[in-house]
Amino acid sequence: MDKHMMNSQASSDFNKAKSKAIFNTVMNILRPERRQLLSFYDVKSLIKTSSESYKGMQAVKIEDIAGSEGRYSDFNKAFLPKKEHLRKRWESIDKAYMGDVNLPSIMLYKIGSIYFVRDGNHRVSVAKAQGMFSIDAEVTELTTEVKLNSTMDMMDLKQSVIDYERNLILKQTDLDGIIEEGNIFFTAPGRYEEMLQHIVGHKYYINMDQEEEILLSVAARSWYENLYLPIVKVIRDASLLSHFPGRTEADLYIWIVKQWHYLKEKYGPEYPLEAAAAKYTQEFGYSFFKNPLKWLKQKLDPEE
Repeated sequence: MDKHMMNSQASSDFNKAKSKAIFNTVMNILRPERRQLLSFYDVKSLIKTSSESYKGMQAVKIEDIAGSEGRYSDFNKAFLPKKEHLRKRWESIDKAYMGDVNLPSIMLYKIGSIYFVRDGNHRVSVAKAQGMFSIDAEVTELTTEVKLNSTMDMMDLKQSVIDYERNLILKQTDLDGIIEEGNIFFTAPGRYEEMLQHIVGHKYYINMDQEEEILLSVAARSWYENLYLPIVKVIRDASLLSHFPGRTEADLYIWIVKQWHYLKEKYGPEYPLEAAAAKYTQEFGYSFFKNPLKWLKQKLDPEE
């Protein structure tokens, strides 16, 4: 293939790839996150990886590369180019493939089953456009216990983290054996850790009147029966969830208990959580039930 034909073919290949990216955007207009390339740092922050190790050269399936360290806004989830300024570099890589020019190996991070491009975004994009099955890469792996795969978007990843945290905390506290089916579900990562801190705080105050240290599972059961369920009953009686679509009783419980620090400021740092919950329950009986939505919006700030 002569130079003129190669230039023409590369230009045509880029136009086709960019057109596919536009079509993909239209097809996913109701769920735009489905077409977005994952940001390595966003995922790393969400997943909270535990260790990092160099795995050397590997042949990696291109379909498993679903993220990028720095170019996640330039390509979509299928590594199709989204922007015109990518054309020159993209076409030069495409011509190198057509001319059988050896290119440097790309560099990838791996978290779970997802690969993220450290260096070589254009090479991955062109390789995918050329129909290649795999690509040689230097791989550095970051370990995590959260289940991940390359088909996930950020919403899926958040839910996977939430599920992991839920299983971990409920088993740690033995709450998985006593809670009602379908109870205690959060819609954001990190909430189960907050819940655990509530249980630990409850355990501290119970232990103040005990000669022997009680088990965390015992404190968890007491917290569930004496703090969580009474507040949830108030939430149900007032039909609060109807005012916060997509949220759960557990979400509202966390937001309500967060107001505890206001009571500590008023009554002192040793003001117990149990008394705080009782005081809020008492307050609910007056101004809360008159206008629960107005009361909540004044008292709470249920934003992520």
